[in-house]
Amino acid sequence: MVDPVQGENKRIAPRLRSLKAGRIVFHHGGSTLDCMIRNLSETGAKLAMEQALLAPDQFQLQFQDGAMRPCTVRWRKLTELGVSFDDA
Repeated sequence: MVDPVQGENKRIAPRLRSLKAGRIVFHHGGSTLDCMIRNLSETGAKLAMEQALLAPDQFQLQFQDGAMRPCTVRWRKLTELGVSFDDA
């Protein structure tokens, strides 16, 4: 399947649409950025936020239930990030 915006789809697992609040945590918990989790799979997520350029290349994604997943940014736009989960 080809995404018209992203080009070739290279995802390992299908992503399900989501609209959940999340938090980007970095600097050993000293810094955070709020985000919305727009879609989610076992291996990654798409995050929306006001200024995605402020997020570091690697961080912890905190979910509403307090769970945390280590992430690496795979693509970046002005207000969106695509991340893979490092523990997947």
